[in-house]
This record gives sequence, C-alpha cells and structure tokens, in this order.
Amino acid sequence: MSIAQHPPAPTGVPGQPVAPGSGMRVFLHLLVNTAVANLTTNFLWFALVFWVFIETRSILATGVLGGAYMLIIALSSMYFGSLVDRFRKLRVMRLSAWISLVAFLIACTMFFALGERVLLDLAAPWFWVFAVVVLVGCVVELLRNLALSTTVTLLVPTERHANANGLVGTVQGLAFIATSVFSGLSVGLLGMGPTMLISAVCTAVPLVHLHLIRVSEPEIVHDPERKAIDFRGGFLAVLAVPGLLALIIFTTFNNLTGGVFMALLDPYGLTLFPVEMWGIWFGVASAGFVVGGAVVAKWGLGKNPIRTMLVLVACTGVLGGLFTLREWGWLFVAGIWLFMAVMPAIEAAEQTVIQRVVPFEKQGRVFGFAMTFEAATAPITSFLIAPIAEFWIVPYMETSDGRATWGWLLGDGDARGIALIFLFAGLVSILLAVGASLTRSYRLLSRSYVESPEAPPHLESAETGEAADPQAPDPAAPSAAPGASDGKQHGRDHSQVTRGSSPEKST
Repeated sequence: MSIAQHPPAPTGVPGQPVAPGSGMRVFLHLLVNTAVANLTTNFLWFALVFWVFIETRSILATGVLGGAYMLIIALSSMYFGSLVDRFRKLRVMRLSAWISLVAFLIACTMFFALGERVLLDLAAPWFWVFAVVVLVGCVVELLRNLALSTTVTLLVPTERHANANGLVGTVQGLAFIATSVFSGLSVGLLGMGPTMLISAVCTAVPLVHLHLIRVSEPEIVHDPERKAIDFRGGFLAVLAVPGLLALIIFTTFNNLTGGVFMALLDPYGLTLFPVEMWGIWFGVASAGFVVGGAVVAKWGLGKNPIRTMLVLVACTGVLGGLFTLREWGWLFVAGIWLFMAVMPAIEAAEQTVIQRVVPFEKQGRVFGFAMTFEAATAPITSFLIAPIAEFWIVPYMETSDGRATWGWLLGDGDARGIALIFLFAGLVSILLAVGASLTRSYRLLSRSYVESPEAPPHLESAETGEAADPQAPDPAAPSAAPGASDGKQHGRDHSQVTRGSSPEKST
C-alpha cells in the first residue's frame, strides 16, 4: 500500500507552498526512512574509521579519510542542490538510495576479493580506491538530506518549521547513538567483513519503503537557462536576502573547528577506551543530540533563531576547550554529550531561516550553495591538522618542555597534544560567535527573518480531514499577499499542481 497525500494548495506567500493536511504524516514517513538510511551509511563510515585506526594506529589516515569525506561533500553539494530544484523530490531520494546500495555492493566485492591485508596497505592504491567507493556511498546520502530540508517547506506548516527541523535533529541523534555503538561492536566482535554485508542489506530495506511513498508537489517549471550545476542561481538567491550570505560565511568559518573535531575525536576516544567501549560511550554521549533535537522540536528556536545559533556556537567553543583538560573518560563523555545537545539547534537555526526567507523553488540551490562552502572548510582543517597533530604537536607534548609549559593546564596523559588542539579550536569558536553578533549583517538578516510573512495554515474539512478547496479564501487571513489573488506565484499556476503518483522526491 502506498503512502499518499493531498496536493498542496496555493499559498498567500510568494514562492512558498502551503502544507497539505496530510503533509506532516508524509513528512514523518520520509523522516524515518531517511533516518534509517543515515544510520546505515554512518554505521559503515564509523566502522571504516574505527577499522583503519585500530589496524594502522595512524592519525594521518583517519584525518585524510575525514577530510576526503567533507571534500567530496563540498564538491558535490551544489550539484546535489541543483538536482533537488530540477526534479521532483521523491525521485531524487530514490536515486540517492540506489547509488548508495550499488556503492556498498562494489565495496563488499572488493573487500572479499582482495582481502584485508591488501586493503590495509596505505602505500598501495587499493585502500584508497576502496575508501573512495565507501565514501561515495555515504556522501550521496547528502542528496536525501538536502531534499528533506526542502520537504519541510513543502509538507509542514511554516509555524512548525523549527519544530520539524528539531525532529530531524532528534532522529539524527538516534542514528548517531545506534551507529557509534553498533559500529564499535561490529568491528570489534565481528570484523569488517560482516560489517560490510550488514550495511549492504540495511541499505536495501529503506529503499523498498521509499518506493511505497507518494508525494505531491507543485509543478516543476524548468528554466531553459538553468545549468546542471546552477552555482550562479544559488548565489543570486542568497544575495536576494540581506545578510544571508554573511550567515553562510559565518557557518563556513565555524566549520573550521568542525574539521578539527572530525580529524581528532576518534583518535582521542580510542586512546582512552577500547574500540568496543568507545563505540558504546560515544553512543551514550550522542544521546545529547536526541535531547537537543527533542528540545527544539518541542519549544522551537525562539523569536530570533540567528541569535540562538550564535549563543550556542559560543557554548560549543567553551565545551570543546574544556572536555579534554584532563584525560578523564567521564569528562570527555560528559563534554561530548553537552556538545551534541546544542548541535541540533545550531543546525536547525540555519535551515529554519533559509526555509522562511528563500522561495521554495530555489531552496535546493541555496542549501547546496551553503553546503558547498560550509563543507569545504572542514577538509582543509582536517588535512592540515592531522599531520600537524601526528608529527608536531603530539610529539611536542610528550617532551619535558611541552609538559612543563602546558602540564599545569592540561595535566598528564597520552593525548595531551590533541587536548591542546581542542583548547585552541574552542577559543576560536567563541571569538567567532562574539564577533558575528556585533556585525551589521547579523542585524540585517534578523530583520529579514522577522519581516518575512508566515504562510497561513492549510485548511482542512472539519468532518473529513480532506484538503479544502484551493480556490476558497481563508476566512482567518486578513488579505491575500500581493500576486496571490489570482492563484499564481512567480509565474506558476498552482491550480495545475500534479498528483504525487509518480516517484519523485529528495532529502
């Protein structure tokens, strides 16, 4: 039985569809489906990083893997965003799922055909070919996530956008918990071979469910001048909103510290705990993501999500600088828990702003444009910090001079070099948040968000729950927005909305 929905009715806000009565139910199906898919791809990604570090003990190798992951995201985000705008969302989501499945099947074939000894030779090409195939299968999941962000606009009432984005954070946190726990246990107890097979099987399950979902969305108008990678269109859409470019620049620089944590978090944790226990403890710490997402889902982000984001970025800087001051397992786990708890609100804030101030038909390119720059900084940091940590800072902190200089602050232990890097990364985050709050762009974007009108809620029949007549006026609305009186927006006649029987959608 397929999961269908009513087509969206016209809206009084130019460029924004009104959520249909059954939209939230369909969105939850897509959310859970994407959560399972994300769990599977993250499961294999975590397992790959754990496996490589345990077998090679190389910070450089894990840093390169993390950097490559973010580099591929940066290179593909704009193309993915353009795909989301050019095609129906469900079709793009299914394409993403198929690519992941094929990539994981290829990786399984390579693993069992070549063997672990050949693949773990970092000086030979086979390891890097294998890693790239796995990375492609994991990174293409971003295509789903971009499409899912646009379906919040399509399926969820405007006043509930922050709550829906909070739900996204909650399920991502659940996936994080299960991923870290199961990846550590799987690699430690079963080995990488069975882990590869589990990933391939679990990728196919949500793909079947995805083919049962039906989503109606406004007719897609193809721009004859639009290119496959519409970087210019995304850039112009960003410039059209005062201050939005500054927000993207801020998150881009904030991701510099994200690259530090990406490169060094697992090496630090695996220094403190065995792989099985590190997976479990990271899962416990990731529960903070669930709590943070649930808080956003329940109470939203306040009247000004941008201000909320800056405050919480400063908090992550404080936490990142403090949770490794001593080589205590409980301090590290508690710090990660709190760090994770504030991350859903930071991510939801940017999404909520874009979903409100950018027209629906351009949101895919804007999300892709933002992801291109935000993801590009993390691999730069990761590629730089991994060799610096392995060949300079970690050895320095093992010397008597390093201990004498920093021991009063960081204590003793095997990972004091990584702790020193975390400390300075946290300070950078604090300074970045404080500086951004003092800029004119912050005030402009806050004003743009506040002044952007909310779409009126979708009308439903009180008796049947069916979608109300799209042509019927909303008695609660004071007046139709300019350009909406004839049922058209930006040249699109929403009376010709197609039924969602064709397979099309993305995340």
